[in-house]
Amino acid sequence: MTQNNKTNQIGPFITLIFLFFVVGFLTTANTQFQGPLKATFLEDVGNLKNTFATLIAFSWFLAYPVCGGIGSGWINRHGYKGTLIRSLFVMIAGLGLFFLSSWFTVCFPEAHLQAGSVVVPWGFFIFLLGSFTVGASATIMQVVINPYLIACYVKGTQPVQRLAIGGSSNSIGTTIAPYFVTGIVFGGLVMEDIQVSQLMLPFASLVLVMMLITGVLFKLAMPDIAETKAAVGEKLEKSVWSFSHLTLGVIAIFFYVGVEVCIGANINLYAIEFGYLNPALLATVYWGGMLIGRLVGSSLSTIPPRVQLTVTTICASVLTLLAIAMNNPWILAFVGLFHSIMWGAIFTLSVAKLGKYTSVASGVFMIGVVGGAVLPLLQGILADFSGWRWSWWMVIVGELFMLYYALTGSRIHQSEE
Repeated sequence: MTQNNKTNQIGPFITLIFLFFVVGFLTTANTQFQGPLKATFLEDVGNLKNTFATLIAFSWFLAYPVCGGIGSGWINRHGYKGTLIRSLFVMIAGLGLFFLSSWFTVCFPEAHLQAGSVVVPWGFFIFLLGSFTVGASATIMQVVINPYLIACYVKGTQPVQRLAIGGSSNSIGTTIAPYFVTGIVFGGLVMEDIQVSQLMLPFASLVLVMMLITGVLFKLAMPDIAETKAAVGEKLEKSVWSFSHLTLGVIAIFFYVGVEVCIGANINLYAIEFGYLNPALLATVYWGGMLIGRLVGSSLSTIPPRVQLTVTTICASVLTLLAIAMNNPWILAFVGLFHSIMWGAIFTLSVAKLGKYTSVASGVFMIGVVGGAVLPLLQGILADFSGWRWSWWMVIVGELFMLYYALTGSRIHQSEE
């Protein structure tokens, strides 16, 4: 079944909004384990605790460039619904690895890798593999979700609005996740009292929940969207990289996801450096700001995405500069309000007028998400040597490139139309 412009695709739209919530929740929950795992798995790594802790986010976002092409290939072979179901099976496997990491560490406490004075339990590496696997699932899901939300027809909405609504759902998940980790998984304990054994029950519960969601999705109708992918056996005439607004959009999303995760994941470690008793509160303020911004963005039907991106990058840059100048993590937490609608704006500008190249472009677009792996890891290395305050200049660099993309890089040349 294919879409026509008079058919309201509200059912599939709601389904994808919910899955966007799942992606946001698990993405942030994964990064929130940096602090607790730093206090448990990584107590014997010496001065490299921040570097090893940020490997958790690195392994998750490393999946995006590796698996984005897999997602677009699956869409062409199995359709949107078939790809979503396969991605959920991948997610179940990854959550199972999370469970295995804690079980293995509890059952085999002496199993570790030692290099000089650095001692890392093997369970930590199992957790990293699980992080990569769940990240792969999130990647493939977003290869489906982003173009589907752009192309599906929902009466009274524009594409950038639908992405903002999806982003709002995503932000609800990211806002809840920090307190899920600290309040439910670890019961509000301070870092020093956290035990690895507390991970097993929550992860087993998540596996069961995702199995239930997969079963429900089997029974839901989700028609394919016409003119967003090549027909079976059809060869595309040119490389998707020949569209400069897409290529620069991939770079822009590299910086966007990089700076989003730098703050969302590492602000906890910045707060711990200050000795804050409840560092998860800053992450909640950051992700909560993104939720508020996306709720506002979902009503901005008359403001072009280029204007939205220009204004938000300027405001985010100013707040980050103030946070560095005043060495104040609270100011940094409020940057989330302006990061909120950048993803939707960049994606909308990147896939504009791509037609049958859209599904391939969505997979290529995921390559840029590796910024969420690279920049936080580089920041963690910088923080080990110079402290967290000056490492936030990486965020400024990212904001300035996105401003360039909004003003110049996103414009479509006549030869590409």
